Amino acid sequence: MRTRKTLAAFAVAVTSAALAAGCGGGSGGSSSSSSSGSAKAATATSLAAFGGMNGLVKAAKAEGELNVIALPANWANYGNIMKAFTAKYGIKINDANPDGSSQDEINAVQQLKGQSRAPDVLDMGTAFAIQAQQKGLLAPYKVATWSSIPADAKASDGTWYDDYGGFIAIGYNPARVKVAPTSLKSLLNPIYKKQVGINGNPTQASAAFSAVYAAALANGGSLDNIQPGIDYFKKLNQVGNFVPVTAGVTTVQSNQTPIVIWWDYLLASEISTAVPGFKIVIPPDGHYAAFYDQAINKEAPHPAAARLWEEFLYSTTGQNLWLAGKARPVELPTMIKDGTVNAAANAALPPAPSGTVHFPSQAQQDAAQKVVAQQWSSVTG
Repeated sequence: MRTRKTLAAFAVAVTSAALAAGCGGGSGGSSSSSSSGSAKAATATSLAAFGGMNGLVKAAKAEGELNVIALPANWANYGNIMKAFTAKYGIKINDANPDGSSQDEINAVQQLKGQSRAPDVLDMGTAFAIQAQQKGLLAPYKVATWSSIPADAKASDGTWYDDYGGFIAIGYNPARVKVAPTSLKSLLNPIYKKQVGINGNPTQASAAFSAVYAAALANGGSLDNIQPGIDYFKKLNQVGNFVPVTAGVTTVQSNQTPIVIWWDYLLASEISTAVPGFKIVIPPDGHYAAFYDQAINKEAPHPAAARLWEEFLYSTTGQNLWLAGKARPVELPTMIKDGTVNAAANAALPPAPSGTVHFPSQAQQDAAQKVVAQQWSSVTG
């Protein structure tokens, strides 16, 4: 059972602080990937296996490369995060399928097993991280800041752990949308004809799946009942408002989807920076929040670099870089407490809704995914 309330705590921490102040690609790895050093790195479960950080850095530099997947440069500040990692350690990053989905990541791990271009590390929705764990695709590894990650925000064996998260929100371009949407239900108004999109297919993309969950909560559903979310999108399509494309910055700029239901931090970091005056509303009728998760491929061609990447992401530097991308990093409460948080970036976060936010358990997510997989085709059929 995995009932998470971490983000609710973040909402309190963020408010207090404010008041106080996607497969393939990549080039081949080095010959060291098959060396005894890399073989040792592949089974390392913590820094202790390397004798500390210096040993890990040495091993990772010997490999010289890191394969990531499905990391758009403008997603949660990943462009700057990758640049900072390479600048610090001199390790080249191969970013495959940057617009890929969580399912694409799992497919790549399975299809590229044994190849030098296989992903070393993964960034995926929790439901997909659990799937990868169940398939035996992940390597256990606990970063140095493991104790700062809440127990209900990580797998106890270290195969995956929450990294950053946010709330499902409605973003819209006021130059195109004359009547501001105020809730998910309001989007059923015919005035929004051919204007509303989500970021992908909910059977494959965690962001789109989360939009359906939020719609369920806004329409009488619950974490045990995602069906009203399916019904909502059917209605949205029937009234002519839903646009079944992968919505994002380009579809807003082209006016194909001037309204997007997506994560608040991605609406802020990806679209607001490219569309003047873009507005973001966290709907009062469908509070849904979630984290994405980090994991290491069990068959990573660059196992030491993979582990160094995770150490970097969960360092103060890495966590603040996510925060600069308007995402809520998992260690935010700890950083606020110990004074290592970037105060300006923290204050710039989209306002979080008050009250407790409940997260689906593993069983609830599995059940919801099955319903979506079986019925999503009927939404636009």
